[in-house]
Amino acid sequence: MYTRRNYSLKDMAWWTRYDTVLLLIIALVPVILYKALDQRWLHLPWLPIALIGTAVAFIISFQNNASYDRVWEARKIWGGIVNTSRAWGIVVNDFITNDFTPDRVSDTELAAIREELIFRHIAWLTALRHGMRQPRPWEHSMLHPSNKEWEDAIGIRERSHSLEEELDPYLSSDQLDYVLSKSNKSTQLLSLQSKQLRELRTRGLIEDFRHMAMSDILVELYALQGKSERIKNFPYPRQYATLNSFFLWIFVLLLPFGVMFEFDKIGASLSDSYPVAASSFVWLSVPFSVLVMWVFHTMERIGRVSENPFEGTPNDVPITTISRGIEIDLREMLDEAPGTIPPPIEARYDTQT
Repeated sequence: MYTRRNYSLKDMAWWTRYDTVLLLIIALVPVILYKALDQRWLHLPWLPIALIGTAVAFIISFQNNASYDRVWEARKIWGGIVNTSRAWGIVVNDFITNDFTPDRVSDTELAAIREELIFRHIAWLTALRHGMRQPRPWEHSMLHPSNKEWEDAIGIRERSHSLEEELDPYLSSDQLDYVLSKSNKSTQLLSLQSKQLRELRTRGLIEDFRHMAMSDILVELYALQGKSERIKNFPYPRQYATLNSFFLWIFVLLLPFGVMFEFDKIGASLSDSYPVAASSFVWLSVPFSVLVMWVFHTMERIGRVSENPFEGTPNDVPITTISRGIEIDLREMLDEAPGTIPPPIEARYDTQT
């Protein structure tokens, strides 16, 4: 849903503050048992923990690479939608003429036909982005409190405005009722475009070559829609996601038991020179453990929130902003008055929706 322009350390710390508190508790409890309650048996050797950490680093790296590929592919798909939409605007404006018809129509009627085709394309964009925002069972990032805060602060247009409400300005009442009665609205809107092209060919307002060229653009839009739906409807493989989470938490839970023992050994070596500091040196393992756990946990969470690039997290593809930009371009091609064209969607909190 959103694209952050930049992240500061303060932003990252605030985003992960709930996780940091949990990690602090996990790091603190073993040291309390070990030092305050004198449970000296409660420690683990460092070597096996380090081996687990190495394995976790590999699987998190794999997850992040795969998640980034999904986000980047989604952005390329919507970049293709931008380019193809502009091409649609050009051919609608320049191909629909009286050049090949025996029964000439007025310029007003030609303008109305062009407007109908352009507005129906904007309706297609609207239906597609609403479809991309529909939640899936595996999309759970927005359940996290800090992500939920972003959703409440920024607002997701597709969740605050109904599809019917947003389609109404672009479709006639009959077409709106027809589209809303179908399961895949965006598919049916492209079908309506094709039917109108056939009618225009029958009337001679476009000839065979122009009809084929415009139909090819509709086919390309179908292809781009299908690619976007593929990313939306096929998640990052859940067996990998589940194992990543299990392995990470095994490492997080074991880490403090190894780190505190290593710090205790360092403290013991300082007992002759710094007896006061040596007796409390083991407590320094708490911030060190939190730091290491925070790095691993944050990297895993970054990959997790990037798995679904249309879910609504701060780093998703900004399809609402992209769609508004396309609408502005197409309506300017129709030479509409500037006051009738909606403005670009402004970034809020340095974030594009």
